[in-house]
Amino acid sequence: MLYLIFMTLGVSLLIQAAFFAFAATFRTDKVTDLSYGLTFVLIAAILLAGGTPADPPQLVLAAMVMLWGVRLALYLLYRIIHMGRDVRFDGIRERFWAFFQFWLGQGVAVWVIMLPVTIWFAAPGDWTPWMSIGGTVWALGLLIETVADAQKFAAKRRPAGGARWMTTGLWKYSRHPNYFGELLCWWGVFVYVAGNYTGWSWIGLVGPVAITWILLKVTGIPTLEASARKKWGDNPDYQAHVRRTSRLVLWPPRSV
Repeated sequence: MLYLIFMTLGVSLLIQAAFFAFAATFRTDKVTDLSYGLTFVLIAAILLAGGTPADPPQLVLAAMVMLWGVRLALYLLYRIIHMGRDVRFDGIRERFWAFFQFWLGQGVAVWVIMLPVTIWFAAPGDWTPWMSIGGTVWALGLLIETVADAQKFAAKRRPAGGARWMTTGLWKYSRHPNYFGELLCWWGVFVYVAGNYTGWSWIGLVGPVAITWILLKVTGIPTLEASARKKWGDNPDYQAHVRRTSRLVLWPPRSV
């Protein structure tokens, strides 16, 4: 188990280092999110190759991670090509050490989020009912995240699309449905493997807890909410939208 844990940490950091060298040299944001999704894909592929690729539980788990990572990487790459730059890095990409710290943190984050998968591959088990449940939760999350991303991107591409907050589609029922879908994906992955966990394996719980903390408290929702308040905080309609709409979980709007 320790070998795989440290090996995946090394792989994650090496991938980030390679992409960081390119991003810092050309001061570009175009590979930042691409590297994030691809790191999950490559780690899953390595774990599968070192296991038994023909074993259904191993193949399905690796496919879950790889499909999620490929979709995210391609979507974010397509988005940044059209956006040109990521405003999150304004004032950071020009400062070497600040930029480096972001990439280092990204590498560590991927490694931590992947811990439940890495630990399971150290001692993979047979198919359990939990795998069916976890796979279903993961699939629902992927569908929600994909639809929410597509709806928002389409809205932003329309003339003056960035001048108003999202209130259509899944965004009518949550202010951040894409993050809700992402969390379902990773909690689904954890449920998938947890049926085979024993003893120290339960340290894998840190993976879904970490991504939940990151999205709810660090770089996900707090960053976007702060940006939205800066744009529309004085708008009564936006204030009503915040009071009416669930912050994360898909839920019918409240009466205000």
